Amino acid sequence: MKKSKFFLLLSLMLAISTFLAACGGGGDNAGKDDKEKGADKTAAQEIKMLEAQAIPNMDSVKSTDTISFTTLNNVNEGLYRLDGNQEVVEGMAEGEPEVSEDGTVYTFKLRDAKWSNGEPVTAHDFVYAWQRAIDPETASEYGPYMMDGKIKGAAEITAAAAQKKEYDLNTLGVKALDDKTLEVTLERPVPYFKSLMAFPTFYPQNQKFVEEQGENFGVNSDSILYNGPFVLADWDGSTDSEWSYVKNTEYWDADTVKLEKVTWNVLKDSQAAANAFETGEVDITSKLSSDVVPQYEGDPRLVKWLEPTIFWLKMNQKNSDALKNVNIRKAIAQAINKEDFVNSVLNNGSIVANYAVPNEFVKNDETGEDFRTINGNELLPYNVDEAKKAWEAGLAELGTDSVELRYLTDDTETAKKSAEYVKNQLETNLPGMKINVESVPFSVRIDRQNKQDYDLQMAGWGPDYLDPMTFQALWLTGGGNNKMDYSNEKYDQLIEEAQTTLAQKPVERYEALAEAERILLEEDAAIAPLYQRSSNLLVNEKVENFTYHLVGPEYSFKWTSVK
Repeated sequence: MKKSKFFLLLSLMLAISTFLAACGGGGDNAGKDDKEKGADKTAAQEIKMLEAQAIPNMDSVKSTDTISFTTLNNVNEGLYRLDGNQEVVEGMAEGEPEVSEDGTVYTFKLRDAKWSNGEPVTAHDFVYAWQRAIDPETASEYGPYMMDGKIKGAAEITAAAAQKKEYDLNTLGVKALDDKTLEVTLERPVPYFKSLMAFPTFYPQNQKFVEEQGENFGVNSDSILYNGPFVLADWDGSTDSEWSYVKNTEYWDADTVKLEKVTWNVLKDSQAAANAFETGEVDITSKLSSDVVPQYEGDPRLVKWLEPTIFWLKMNQKNSDALKNVNIRKAIAQAINKEDFVNSVLNNGSIVANYAVPNEFVKNDETGEDFRTINGNELLPYNVDEAKKAWEAGLAELGTDSVELRYLTDDTETAKKSAEYVKNQLETNLPGMKINVESVPFSVRIDRQNKQDYDLQMAGWGPDYLDPMTFQALWLTGGGNNKMDYSNEKYDQLIEEAQTTLAQKPVERYEALAEAERILLEEDAAIAPLYQRSSNLLVNEKVENFTYHLVGPEYSFKWTSVK
Protein backbone atom coordinates (compact mmCIF):
# COMPACT_ATOMS: atom_id res chain seq x y z
CA MET A 1 0.00 0.00 0.00
CA LYS A 2 1.39 3.38 -0.97
CA LYS A 3 1.83 5.97 1.75
CA SER A 4 0.82 9.62 1.48
CA LYS A 5 4.01 11.68 1.43
CA PHE A 6 2.88 14.88 3.07
CA PHE A 7 1.20 13.31 6.09
CA LEU A 8 4.59 12.68 7.67
CA LEU A 9 4.87 16.45 8.11
CA LEU A 10 1.36 17.30 9.26
CA SER A 11 1.93 16.64 12.96
CA LEU A 12 4.71 19.28 12.92
CA MET A 13 2.73 22.02 11.18
CA LEU A 14 1.69 25.18 12.99
CA ALA A 15 -1.47 27.06 12.08
CA ILE A 16 -0.72 30.32 10.28
CA SER A 17 -3.26 33.12 10.73
CA THR A 18 -3.78 34.39 7.19
CA PHE A 19 -7.14 35.74 6.17
CA LEU A 20 -7.71 35.82 2.45
CA ALA A 21 -10.63 36.61 0.20
CA ALA A 22 -13.48 34.15 -0.07
CA CYS A 23 -14.42 31.69 -2.72
CA GLY A 24 -17.97 30.57 -3.39
CA GLY A 25 -19.43 27.25 -2.31
CA GLY A 26 -22.26 25.52 -4.13
CA GLY A 27 -22.91 28.99 -5.42
CA ASP A 28 -25.06 30.71 -7.98
CA ASN A 29 -22.45 30.50 -10.73
CA ALA A 30 -21.56 26.84 -10.36
CA GLY A 31 -22.46 24.95 -13.50
CA LYS A 32 -23.00 28.15 -15.49
CA ASP A 33 -21.14 29.42 -18.55
CA ASP A 34 -17.77 30.79 -17.42
CA LYS A 35 -17.10 32.96 -20.46
CA GLU A 36 -16.96 36.20 -18.46
CA LYS A 37 -14.95 34.78 -15.53
CA GLY A 38 -13.11 32.05 -17.39
CA ALA A 39 -10.28 30.19 -15.70
CA ASP A 40 -6.85 31.79 -15.90
CA LYS A 41 -5.11 29.84 -18.65
CA THR A 42 -1.76 30.37 -16.91
CA ALA A 43 -2.93 28.85 -13.63
CA ALA A 44 -2.23 25.18 -12.94
CA GLN A 45 -5.68 23.60 -13.00
CA GLU A 46 -5.00 21.30 -10.05
CA ILE A 47 -6.34 21.28 -6.50
CA LYS A 48 -5.68 19.19 -3.42
CA MET A 49 -8.48 18.14 -1.08
CA LEU A 50 -8.80 16.23 2.18
CA GLU A 51 -11.35 13.64 3.24
CA ALA A 52 -11.87 12.11 6.68
CA GLN A 53 -12.54 8.59 5.37
CA ALA A 54 -11.34 6.27 2.62
CA ILE A 55 -13.48 5.13 -0.32
CA PRO A 56 -15.19 1.85 0.67
CA ASN A 57 -16.51 0.76 -2.73
CA MET A 58 -16.66 1.86 -6.37
CA ASP A 59 -19.29 -0.51 -7.77
CA SER A 60 -22.20 1.86 -8.37
CA VAL A 61 -24.84 -0.80 -7.70
CA LYS A 62 -23.22 -1.86 -4.41
CA SER A 63 -22.08 1.46 -2.96
CA THR A 64 -23.97 2.75 0.09
CA ASP A 65 -21.97 5.71 1.41
CA THR A 66 -21.49 9.39 0.60
CA ILE A 67 -17.76 9.15 -0.14
CA SER A 68 -18.26 6.43 -2.74
CA PHE A 69 -21.27 8.23 -4.23
CA THR A 70 -19.32 11.50 -4.45
CA THR A 71 -16.45 9.79 -6.24
CA LEU A 72 -18.83 8.01 -8.62
CA ASN A 73 -20.54 11.34 -9.31
CA ASN A 74 -17.26 12.82 -10.53
CA VAL A 75 -15.95 9.90 -12.57
CA ASN A 76 -19.22 8.52 -13.95
CA GLU A 77 -22.56 9.88 -15.10
CA GLY A 78 -26.17 8.78 -15.38
CA LEU A 79 -29.07 10.27 -17.31
CA TYR A 80 -28.87 13.43 -15.21
CA ARG A 81 -26.68 15.17 -12.64
CA LEU A 82 -27.13 18.08 -10.22
CA ASP A 83 -25.47 21.44 -10.86
CA GLY A 84 -24.32 24.00 -8.30
CA ASN A 85 -27.81 25.42 -7.95
CA GLN A 86 -29.13 21.98 -6.89
CA GLU A 87 -30.97 21.78 -10.22
CA VAL A 88 -31.20 18.68 -12.40
CA VAL A 89 -29.25 19.04 -15.65
CA GLU A 90 -28.67 16.66 -18.55
CA GLY A 91 -26.01 13.98 -18.35
CA MET A 92 -26.19 11.01 -20.70
CA ALA A 93 -29.75 12.05 -21.60
CA GLU A 94 -29.94 14.45 -24.55
CA GLY A 95 -33.01 16.65 -24.72
CA GLU A 96 -36.30 16.23 -22.89
CA PRO A 97 -37.67 12.67 -22.68
CA GLU A 98 -41.00 11.67 -24.16
CA VAL A 99 -43.48 11.03 -21.34
CA SER A 100 -46.68 9.01 -21.66
CA GLU A 101 -50.00 10.69 -20.91
CA ASP A 102 -50.34 8.89 -17.58
CA GLY A 103 -46.79 9.87 -16.56
CA THR A 104 -45.50 6.31 -16.18
CA VAL A 105 -43.42 5.74 -19.33
CA TYR A 106 -40.31 7.82 -20.09
CA THR A 107 -38.39 7.46 -23.35
CA PHE A 108 -34.88 8.94 -23.29
CA LYS A 109 -32.55 9.66 -26.18
CA LEU A 110 -28.89 9.19 -25.23
CA ARG A 111 -26.14 11.48 -26.44
CA ASP A 112 -23.01 10.21 -28.18
CA ALA A 113 -20.66 9.40 -25.31
CA LYS A 114 -17.80 7.00 -24.69
CA TRP A 115 -16.48 4.86 -21.90
CA SER A 116 -12.84 5.37 -20.97
CA ASN A 117 -11.94 2.27 -23.03
CA GLY A 118 -13.36 3.92 -26.15
CA GLU A 119 -16.58 1.90 -26.35
CA PRO A 120 -19.86 3.80 -26.76
CA VAL A 121 -22.23 4.28 -23.83
CA THR A 122 -25.51 2.68 -24.88
CA ALA A 123 -29.02 2.10 -23.58
CA HIS A 124 -28.01 -1.54 -23.01
CA ASP A 125 -25.51 -0.33 -20.38
CA PHE A 126 -28.35 1.20 -18.38
CA VAL A 127 -30.49 -1.92 -18.69
CA TYR A 128 -27.63 -4.14 -17.54
CA ALA A 129 -26.75 -1.94 -14.53
CA TRP A 130 -30.35 -1.59 -13.37
CA GLN A 131 -31.03 -5.30 -13.69
CA ARG A 132 -27.83 -6.03 -11.82
CA ALA A 133 -28.85 -3.59 -9.06
CA ILE A 134 -32.24 -5.26 -8.53
CA ASP A 135 -30.95 -8.82 -8.89
CA PRO A 136 -30.97 -10.36 -5.36
CA GLU A 137 -27.82 -12.30 -6.25
CA THR A 138 -25.95 -8.99 -6.44
CA ALA A 139 -27.02 -8.18 -2.86
CA SER A 140 -27.32 -4.49 -3.65
CA GLU A 141 -28.82 -2.49 -0.78
CA TYR A 142 -29.70 0.54 -2.85
CA GLY A 143 -31.14 -1.37 -5.80
CA PRO A 144 -34.35 -2.47 -4.03
CA TYR A 145 -34.42 0.69 -1.89
CA MET A 146 -34.30 3.02 -4.91
CA MET A 147 -36.42 0.92 -7.29
CA ASP A 148 -39.12 -0.88 -5.31
CA GLY A 149 -42.43 0.92 -5.72
CA LYS A 150 -40.94 3.20 -8.36
CA ILE A 151 -39.57 1.18 -11.29
CA LYS A 152 -42.16 -1.28 -12.59
CA GLY A 153 -41.46 -4.90 -11.71
CA ALA A 154 -38.78 -4.16 -9.10
CA ALA A 155 -40.87 -5.02 -6.03
CA GLU A 156 -42.04 -8.28 -7.63
CA ILE A 157 -38.45 -9.37 -8.24
CA THR A 158 -37.48 -8.57 -4.67
CA ALA A 159 -40.53 -10.37 -3.26
CA ALA A 160 -40.03 -13.46 -5.44
CA ALA A 161 -36.44 -13.81 -4.30
CA ALA A 162 -37.44 -13.41 -0.64
CA GLN A 163 -39.95 -16.24 -1.11
CA LYS A 164 -37.29 -18.32 -2.90
CA LYS A 165 -39.30 -18.26 -6.11
CA GLU A 166 -38.04 -17.80 -9.65
CA TYR A 167 -37.85 -14.29 -11.03
CA ASP A 168 -37.13 -12.77 -14.44
CA LEU A 169 -34.92 -9.67 -14.54
CA ASN A 170 -36.38 -8.81 -17.94
CA THR A 171 -39.66 -7.91 -16.20
CA LEU A 172 -37.96 -4.83 -14.73
CA GLY A 173 -39.34 -1.70 -16.36
CA VAL A 174 -36.24 -0.70 -18.31
CA LYS A 175 -35.66 -1.51 -22.01
CA ALA A 176 -33.17 -0.61 -24.72
CA LEU A 177 -35.32 0.14 -27.77
CA ASP A 178 -32.06 0.59 -29.67
CA ASP A 179 -28.48 1.60 -28.80
CA LYS A 180 -29.46 5.20 -28.14
CA THR A 181 -33.06 4.91 -26.90
CA LEU A 182 -33.92 3.94 -23.33
CA GLU A 183 -37.48 3.30 -22.14
CA VAL A 184 -38.30 3.38 -18.42
CA THR A 185 -41.69 2.27 -17.09
CA LEU A 186 -42.78 3.32 -13.60
CA GLU A 187 -45.23 1.69 -11.21
CA ARG A 188 -46.94 5.06 -10.86
CA PRO A 189 -46.02 8.71 -11.53
CA VAL A 190 -43.00 9.77 -9.46
CA PRO A 191 -42.85 13.56 -8.97
CA TYR A 192 -39.12 13.52 -8.20
CA PHE A 193 -38.20 11.11 -11.02
CA LYS A 194 -35.49 13.23 -12.69
CA SER A 195 -33.84 13.89 -9.33
CA LEU A 196 -33.89 10.14 -8.74
CA MET A 197 -32.16 9.51 -12.08
CA ALA A 198 -29.17 11.61 -10.98
CA PHE A 199 -28.36 9.11 -8.21
CA PRO A 200 -25.38 6.70 -8.75
CA THR A 201 -27.46 3.53 -8.37
CA PHE A 202 -28.96 4.41 -11.76
CA TYR A 203 -25.63 4.91 -13.54
CA PRO A 204 -24.85 2.67 -16.55
CA GLN A 205 -22.31 -0.18 -16.51
CA ASN A 206 -20.55 -1.88 -19.42
CA GLN A 207 -21.60 -5.53 -19.21
CA LYS A 208 -18.58 -6.97 -21.01
CA PHE A 209 -16.13 -5.11 -18.78
CA VAL A 210 -17.95 -5.90 -15.52
CA GLU A 211 -18.15 -9.60 -16.33
CA GLU A 212 -14.47 -9.70 -17.35
CA GLN A 213 -13.51 -8.18 -14.01
CA GLY A 214 -15.77 -10.52 -12.03
CA GLU A 215 -15.32 -10.14 -8.27
CA ASN A 216 -12.55 -7.61 -8.87
CA PHE A 217 -14.88 -5.06 -10.46
CA GLY A 218 -14.72 -1.75 -8.60
CA VAL A 219 -11.99 -2.75 -6.15
CA ASN A 220 -9.32 -0.36 -7.52
CA SER A 221 -9.01 2.37 -10.13
CA ASP A 222 -7.91 -0.07 -12.85
CA SER A 223 -11.00 -2.25 -12.46
CA ILE A 224 -13.53 0.44 -13.37
CA LEU A 225 -14.67 2.13 -16.60
CA TYR A 226 -15.44 5.85 -16.63
CA ASN A 227 -17.88 8.02 -18.57
CA GLY A 228 -17.85 11.12 -16.35
CA PRO A 229 -15.86 14.38 -16.18
CA PHE A 230 -12.87 12.64 -14.57
CA VAL A 231 -11.28 9.23 -14.27
CA LEU A 232 -10.14 7.79 -10.94
CA ALA A 233 -6.38 7.23 -10.60
CA ASP A 234 -3.98 5.82 -8.03
CA TRP A 235 -6.69 4.20 -5.90
CA ASP A 236 -5.61 0.80 -4.58
CA GLY A 237 -8.78 -0.12 -2.72
CA SER A 238 -10.89 0.46 0.38
CA THR A 239 -7.93 0.97 2.74
CA ASP A 240 -6.10 3.42 0.49
CA SER A 241 -5.57 6.92 1.89
CA GLU A 242 -4.72 8.67 -1.37
CA TRP A 243 -6.30 8.89 -4.84
CA SER A 244 -6.83 11.35 -7.69
CA TYR A 245 -9.41 12.52 -10.19
CA VAL A 246 -7.81 13.15 -13.59
CA LYS A 247 -9.67 14.98 -16.37
CA ASN A 248 -11.42 12.58 -18.76
CA THR A 249 -10.60 13.85 -22.26
CA GLU A 250 -13.19 11.44 -23.70
CA TYR A 251 -16.05 12.98 -21.68
CA TRP A 252 -18.80 14.37 -23.92
CA ASP A 253 -18.64 17.78 -22.21
CA ALA A 254 -14.86 17.88 -21.66
CA ASP A 255 -14.65 21.51 -22.81
CA THR A 256 -16.57 22.57 -19.71
CA VAL A 257 -14.17 20.76 -17.37
CA LYS A 258 -11.31 23.10 -16.42
CA LEU A 259 -9.55 21.10 -13.70
CA GLU A 260 -6.86 18.69 -14.86
CA LYS A 261 -6.47 16.95 -11.52
CA VAL A 262 -7.96 16.72 -8.03
CA THR A 263 -5.70 14.97 -5.51
CA TRP A 264 -7.30 13.50 -2.38
CA ASN A 265 -5.76 12.44 0.92
CA VAL A 266 -7.39 10.97 4.00
CA LEU A 267 -6.76 12.87 7.22
CA LYS A 268 -8.98 12.28 10.24
CA ASP A 269 -7.54 14.98 12.50
CA SER A 270 -9.40 18.24 11.89
CA GLN A 271 -6.77 20.57 13.35
CA ALA A 272 -4.08 18.93 11.24
CA ALA A 273 -6.34 19.48 8.22
CA ALA A 274 -6.58 23.20 9.03
CA ASN A 275 -2.81 23.36 9.49
CA ALA A 276 -2.28 21.72 6.10
CA PHE A 277 -4.62 24.28 4.58
CA GLU A 278 -2.79 27.22 6.15
CA THR A 279 0.62 26.01 4.93
CA GLY A 280 -0.69 25.51 1.41
CA GLU A 281 -0.45 21.71 1.43
CA VAL A 282 -4.16 21.46 0.54
CA ASP A 283 -6.71 23.76 -1.07
CA ILE A 284 -9.90 22.36 0.47
CA THR A 285 -10.17 20.67 3.85
CA SER A 286 -12.46 17.91 4.95
CA LYS A 287 -15.34 18.97 7.21
CA LEU A 288 -14.01 20.67 10.32
CA SER A 289 -14.65 19.53 13.88
CA SER A 290 -16.13 21.72 16.61
CA ASP A 291 -12.80 22.75 18.14
CA VAL A 292 -11.55 24.13 14.82
CA VAL A 293 -14.65 25.93 13.48
CA PRO A 294 -14.55 28.79 16.08
CA GLN A 295 -11.03 29.66 14.93
CA TYR A 296 -12.45 30.65 11.54
CA GLU A 297 -15.73 32.34 12.43
CA GLY A 298 -15.98 35.42 10.22
CA ASP A 299 -13.17 34.21 7.95
CA PRO A 300 -14.45 34.35 4.34
CA ARG A 301 -12.52 31.17 3.54
CA LEU A 302 -14.87 29.23 5.84
CA VAL A 303 -17.67 27.77 3.69
CA LYS A 304 -20.64 26.50 5.69
CA TRP A 305 -24.18 25.28 5.09
CA LEU A 306 -26.97 23.45 6.94
CA GLU A 307 -27.35 20.03 5.42
CA PRO A 308 -30.61 18.06 5.21
CA THR A 309 -28.64 15.30 6.96
CA ILE A 310 -29.73 13.84 10.30
CA PHE A 311 -27.62 11.83 12.74
CA TRP A 312 -29.31 9.43 15.11
CA LEU A 313 -28.73 6.39 17.27
CA LYS A 314 -29.93 3.24 15.55
CA MET A 315 -31.17 0.70 18.09
CA ASN A 316 -30.72 -2.83 16.80
CA GLN A 317 -33.52 -5.09 18.03
CA LYS A 318 -32.12 -8.25 16.43
CA ASN A 319 -29.92 -9.58 19.24
CA SER A 320 -30.76 -7.40 22.23
CA ASP A 321 -33.73 -8.20 24.46
CA ALA A 322 -33.28 -4.78 26.06
CA LEU A 323 -33.62 -2.95 22.74
CA LYS A 324 -36.69 -4.99 21.84
CA ASN A 325 -38.34 -3.25 24.78
CA VAL A 326 -40.01 0.03 23.76
CA ASN A 327 -39.53 1.59 27.21
CA ILE A 328 -35.79 0.99 27.10
CA ARG A 329 -35.66 2.60 23.66
CA LYS A 330 -37.71 5.60 24.85
CA ALA A 331 -35.39 5.98 27.83
CA ILE A 332 -32.30 6.04 25.61
CA ALA A 333 -33.88 8.48 23.16
CA GLN A 334 -34.85 10.98 25.88
CA ALA A 335 -31.76 10.72 28.09
CA ILE A 336 -29.33 12.70 25.89
CA ASN A 337 -29.09 16.47 26.21
CA LYS A 338 -29.10 17.35 22.51
CA GLU A 339 -28.89 21.12 22.99
CA ASP A 340 -25.75 20.77 25.08
CA PHE A 341 -24.40 18.22 22.61
CA VAL A 342 -24.69 20.47 19.53
CA ASN A 343 -23.37 23.50 21.45
CA SER A 344 -20.49 21.97 23.41
CA VAL A 345 -19.44 18.92 21.40
CA LEU A 346 -20.23 19.88 17.81
CA ASN A 347 -20.24 23.69 18.08
CA ASN A 348 -20.37 24.01 14.29
CA GLY A 349 -23.84 25.31 13.50
CA SER A 350 -25.58 21.93 13.68
CA ILE A 351 -29.06 22.04 15.21
CA VAL A 352 -31.04 19.77 17.54
CA ALA A 353 -33.13 17.16 15.72
CA ASN A 354 -36.32 15.95 17.38
CA TYR A 355 -37.56 14.55 14.08
CA ALA A 356 -36.77 11.98 11.38
CA VAL A 357 -37.22 14.20 8.30
CA PRO A 358 -34.97 17.30 8.16
CA ASN A 359 -35.91 20.89 8.70
CA GLU A 360 -35.78 23.18 5.62
CA PHE A 361 -35.63 20.19 3.28
CA VAL A 362 -38.85 19.92 1.21
CA LYS A 363 -42.08 21.87 0.85
CA ASN A 364 -45.56 20.69 -0.06
CA ASP A 365 -46.16 21.37 -3.76
CA GLU A 366 -49.73 22.47 -3.06
CA THR A 367 -49.41 24.53 0.13
CA GLY A 368 -45.78 25.62 -0.09
CA GLU A 369 -45.28 24.70 3.58
CA ASP A 370 -42.20 22.92 4.90
CA PHE A 371 -42.86 19.29 5.81
CA ARG A 372 -41.74 20.06 9.37
CA THR A 373 -44.70 22.38 10.01
CA ILE A 374 -46.98 19.35 10.45
CA ASN A 375 -45.23 17.65 13.37
CA GLY A 376 -42.99 20.49 14.46
CA ASN A 377 -39.59 19.94 16.06
CA GLU A 378 -40.51 18.30 19.37
CA LEU A 379 -40.90 14.59 18.66
CA LEU A 380 -39.02 12.60 21.31
CA PRO A 381 -37.13 15.55 22.91
CA TYR A 382 -34.62 15.43 25.75
CA ASN A 383 -36.46 14.84 29.05
CA VAL A 384 -34.56 13.20 31.92
CA ASP A 385 -37.64 12.66 34.10
CA GLU A 386 -39.52 10.87 31.32
CA ALA A 387 -36.37 8.94 30.40
CA LYS A 388 -35.99 7.63 33.96
CA LYS A 389 -39.66 6.63 34.17
CA ALA A 390 -39.38 4.68 30.93
CA TRP A 391 -36.06 3.19 32.06
CA GLU A 392 -37.49 1.89 35.35
CA ALA A 393 -40.54 0.49 33.57
CA GLY A 394 -38.35 -1.23 31.00
CA LEU A 395 -36.04 -2.76 33.60
CA ALA A 396 -39.07 -4.08 35.50
CA GLU A 397 -40.48 -5.64 32.34
CA LEU A 398 -37.12 -7.27 31.62
CA GLY A 399 -36.70 -8.43 35.24
CA THR A 400 -33.25 -6.89 35.62
CA ASP A 401 -31.54 -3.88 37.17
CA SER A 402 -28.89 -3.29 34.50
CA VAL A 403 -28.32 -3.25 30.73
CA GLU A 404 -25.01 -3.47 28.85
CA LEU A 405 -24.85 -2.37 25.20
CA ARG A 406 -22.20 -2.12 22.47
CA TYR A 407 -22.02 1.33 20.87
CA LEU A 408 -20.62 1.25 17.32
CA THR A 409 -19.16 4.41 15.78
CA ASP A 410 -16.51 5.71 13.38
CA ASP A 411 -12.92 6.36 14.43
CA THR A 412 -12.84 10.04 13.46
CA GLU A 413 -12.13 12.76 15.99
CA THR A 414 -15.72 14.04 15.98
CA ALA A 415 -17.19 10.54 16.20
CA LYS A 416 -15.04 9.69 19.23
CA LYS A 417 -16.00 12.90 21.04
CA SER A 418 -19.66 12.26 20.26
CA ALA A 419 -19.39 8.72 21.60
CA GLU A 420 -17.84 9.93 24.84
CA TYR A 421 -20.67 12.39 25.34
CA VAL A 422 -23.46 9.92 24.58
CA LYS A 423 -21.88 7.26 26.81
CA ASN A 424 -21.66 9.74 29.70
CA GLN A 425 -25.25 10.89 29.27
CA LEU A 426 -26.72 7.39 29.12
CA GLU A 427 -24.69 6.02 32.02
CA THR A 428 -25.36 9.13 34.15
CA ASN A 429 -29.08 9.53 33.47
CA LEU A 430 -30.00 5.83 33.32
CA PRO A 431 -28.65 4.06 36.46
CA GLY A 432 -27.56 0.54 35.62
CA MET A 433 -26.71 1.34 32.00
CA LYS A 434 -23.26 0.27 30.74
CA ILE A 435 -22.06 1.43 27.30
CA ASN A 436 -19.03 -0.15 25.60
CA VAL A 437 -17.82 2.13 22.77
CA GLU A 438 -16.36 0.43 19.69
CA SER A 439 -14.67 2.94 17.33
CA VAL A 440 -13.82 1.44 13.96
CA PRO A 441 -12.85 2.62 10.44
CA PHE A 442 -15.75 3.75 8.29
CA SER A 443 -15.70 0.72 5.95
CA VAL A 444 -15.73 -1.61 8.96
CA ARG A 445 -18.72 0.20 10.47
CA ILE A 446 -20.64 -0.11 7.22
CA ASP A 447 -19.84 -3.84 7.06
CA ARG A 448 -20.90 -4.38 10.68
CA GLN A 449 -24.10 -2.41 10.12
CA ASN A 450 -24.94 -4.61 7.13
CA LYS A 451 -24.35 -7.70 9.28
CA GLN A 452 -26.26 -6.08 12.19
CA ASP A 453 -23.24 -6.63 14.41
CA TYR A 454 -23.98 -3.85 16.91
CA ASP A 455 -26.45 -2.75 19.60
CA LEU A 456 -26.39 1.04 19.33
CA GLN A 457 -24.90 2.80 16.34
CA MET A 458 -24.27 6.46 15.61
CA ALA A 459 -25.31 6.80 11.97
CA GLY A 460 -26.44 9.55 9.66
CA TRP A 461 -28.55 9.83 6.55
CA GLY A 462 -28.55 12.41 3.78
CA PRO A 463 -31.31 12.52 1.15
CA ASP A 464 -31.00 10.71 -2.16
CA TYR A 465 -33.77 12.72 -3.81
CA LEU A 466 -36.06 15.65 -3.00
CA ASP A 467 -38.92 14.02 -1.08
CA PRO A 468 -39.60 12.94 2.55
CA MET A 469 -39.74 9.36 1.29
CA THR A 470 -35.96 9.28 0.99
CA PHE A 471 -35.90 9.25 4.81
CA GLN A 472 -39.10 7.42 5.64
CA ALA A 473 -38.60 4.44 3.35
CA LEU A 474 -35.55 3.59 5.50
CA TRP A 475 -37.67 2.06 8.24
CA LEU A 476 -39.94 -0.25 6.25
CA THR A 477 -40.10 -3.83 7.49
CA GLY A 478 -37.24 -5.75 5.89
CA GLY A 479 -36.01 -2.64 4.08
CA GLY A 480 -32.50 -2.75 2.69
CA ASN A 481 -31.38 0.14 4.89
CA ASN A 482 -33.35 -0.79 8.01
CA LYS A 483 -30.64 -3.04 9.46
CA MET A 484 -32.08 -2.97 12.98
CA ASP A 485 -35.12 -5.28 12.72
CA TYR A 486 -37.66 -2.51 13.25
CA SER A 487 -41.16 -3.39 12.06
CA ASN A 488 -44.55 -1.72 12.41
CA GLU A 489 -47.50 -2.77 10.25
CA LYS A 490 -49.24 0.60 10.50
CA TYR A 491 -46.05 2.42 9.56
CA ASP A 492 -45.62 0.20 6.50
CA GLN A 493 -49.25 0.80 5.51
CA LEU A 494 -48.91 4.58 5.68
CA ILE A 495 -45.75 4.55 3.57
CA GLU A 496 -47.47 2.33 1.00
CA GLU A 497 -50.47 4.67 0.84
CA ALA A 498 -48.14 7.65 0.35
CA GLN A 499 -46.66 5.92 -2.68
CA THR A 500 -49.95 4.70 -4.17
CA THR A 501 -53.43 6.00 -3.41
CA LEU A 502 -52.14 9.34 -2.09
CA ALA A 503 -49.33 9.81 -4.61
CA GLN A 504 -51.19 12.58 -6.46
CA LYS A 505 -52.72 14.19 -3.35
CA PRO A 506 -49.93 16.36 -1.86
CA VAL A 507 -51.72 17.48 1.31
CA GLU A 508 -53.11 14.05 2.26
CA ARG A 509 -49.79 12.43 1.34
CA TYR A 510 -47.81 14.68 3.68
CA GLU A 511 -50.31 14.02 6.48
CA ALA A 512 -49.82 10.27 6.05
CA LEU A 513 -46.04 10.65 6.10
CA ALA A 514 -46.28 12.85 9.20
CA GLU A 515 -48.38 10.21 10.97
CA ALA A 516 -45.76 7.61 10.05
CA GLU A 517 -43.06 9.82 11.58
CA ARG A 518 -45.06 10.07 14.83
CA ILE A 519 -45.35 6.27 14.97
CA LEU A 520 -41.62 5.85 14.35
CA LEU A 521 -40.60 8.25 17.11
CA GLU A 522 -43.35 8.93 19.65
CA GLU A 523 -44.91 5.46 19.72
CA ASP A 524 -42.01 3.14 18.94
CA ALA A 525 -38.85 5.20 19.60
CA ALA A 526 -37.26 3.07 16.89
CA ILE A 527 -34.37 5.52 16.53
CA ALA A 528 -33.04 8.35 18.69
CA PRO A 529 -32.53 11.47 16.54
CA LEU A 530 -29.73 13.72 17.77
CA TYR A 531 -28.88 16.52 15.35
CA GLN A 532 -29.15 17.95 11.85
CA ARG A 533 -25.65 18.57 10.58
CA SER A 534 -24.01 21.79 9.54
CA SER A 535 -20.98 21.48 7.28
CA ASN A 536 -17.92 23.68 7.65
CA LEU A 537 -14.77 23.50 5.57
CA LEU A 538 -11.99 25.77 4.34
CA VAL A 539 -11.64 26.61 0.65
CA ASN A 540 -8.65 28.41 -0.85
CA GLU A 541 -9.40 31.77 -2.51
CA LYS A 542 -7.98 30.52 -5.81
CA VAL A 543 -10.76 27.91 -6.17
CA GLU A 544 -13.75 29.08 -8.20
CA ASN A 545 -17.17 27.40 -8.28
CA PHE A 546 -16.55 24.90 -5.51
CA THR A 547 -19.82 22.99 -5.84
CA TYR A 548 -21.51 21.10 -3.02
CA HIS A 549 -24.88 19.35 -3.09
CA LEU A 550 -27.70 18.97 -0.57
CA VAL A 551 -28.98 15.72 -2.12
CA GLY A 552 -27.09 12.55 -3.06
CA PRO A 553 -23.36 12.84 -3.83
CA GLU A 554 -21.68 15.62 -1.88
CA TYR A 555 -19.42 17.45 -4.34
CA SER A 556 -19.08 18.06 -8.09
CA PHE A 557 -15.86 19.31 -9.70
CA LYS A 558 -17.12 19.50 -13.28
CA TRP A 559 -17.49 23.29 -13.01
CA THR A 560 -14.65 24.03 -10.58
CA SER A 561 -11.54 25.88 -11.72
CA VAL A 562 -8.40 27.59 -10.39
CA LYS A 563 -8.06 31.36 -10.75
